[in-house]
Amino acid sequence: MSAPVFAHAPLRVYWELTRACDLACRHCRAEAQPERAVDELTTDECRTVLDDLARAGPPTPPVVFTGGDPLKRPDLLMLIREAVALGLGVSVAPSATTALTGGMVRALRDAGVSAMSLSLDGSTPARHDAVRGVLGCYGWTLAAAAHIRATGVPLQINTLVTRETERDLDDLAEVVARLGAARWSLFFLVPIGRGRVLTPLSAREAETTLGWVARHAARWPFTVTTTEAPHFRRVMIRAAGRTGEEIRRSPVGRSFGIRDGNGIMFIAANGDVTPSGFLPLVVGNVRRTSATTLYRDDLMFDALRHPEAFHDRCGVCGYGRVCGGSRARAWAATGDMLGPDPLCAWETAGAA
Repeated sequence: MSAPVFAHAPLRVYWELTRACDLACRHCRAEAQPERAVDELTTDECRTVLDDLARAGPPTPPVVFTGGDPLKRPDLLMLIREAVALGLGVSVAPSATTALTGGMVRALRDAGVSAMSLSLDGSTPARHDAVRGVLGCYGWTLAAAAHIRATGVPLQINTLVTRETERDLDDLAEVVARLGAARWSLFFLVPIGRGRVLTPLSAREAETTLGWVARHAARWPFTVTTTEAPHFRRVMIRAAGRTGEEIRRSPVGRSFGIRDGNGIMFIAANGDVTPSGFLPLVVGNVRRTSATTLYRDDLMFDALRHPEAFHDRCGVCGYGRVCGGSRARAWAATGDMLGPDPLCAWETAGAA
């Protein structure tokens, strides 16, 4: 087997500081609840994890504080300041509620966040609020986006892609542009948590959607990326021509090879470590073993770094090293994290 590319340290750490959230999103991976759980990591335990991550590099991995809603943690601003002081880049993914005021956004900026993300799953209040489960959430999201843009902090918009939301993507792209977002991340549904009640795209529908994104990406005033649809990289390479060098140098290209467990690590609110939030296979807990040690040495993480050993189509695909398929979706569909990604329609093991 060839040497793994991201074996030394994660390139990005997603850290679920809490599962508490005031929304009731239909697709919530965390199955969030209104109140914080008693087993959340304490402030001191979080400090220990930050110290460990700061020693993981070079380079030190950026940390994305997520949830639930990280604003439900009263120590959030302090943790951001301490992470930044340690040399860790910090992004925050708060829920769009009435707690995300202009003052709070300015406080997050002053604490040192390098980017913030908001979820927008519909181009109209009715469409978005139906997904988020709370009336008024669309308006809160647009207000929060305006606050973020006013502070100068780069804004990312996250959009869930399902059979129910796909038809709205064209109108959503216009809203994302009006909001002044720097990045639009399309989250292709993995049916875990509450998301089991939603309908994913078929492989052919996903291929059509990714082709639409590739055709429009150059004219949009923001970068577009995908989450749990790494075969978008293959679509972009083929759309760019024979070499794909232009794509490889782009923000999309810099993500080549990154996937669950290979460049990505997830820390749950209780300290459990998994390859991603969408692949909830626990390898250990930061209360007992450092996050960096778990990432480097765990056999599950190591297996996820060898696409040539994946099963079925993904193991022989010529795009395996830049894509590798969604390991989370493979697991959700078949119980085999090394199995084929059912959202991918590519059949030929051609060279990338």
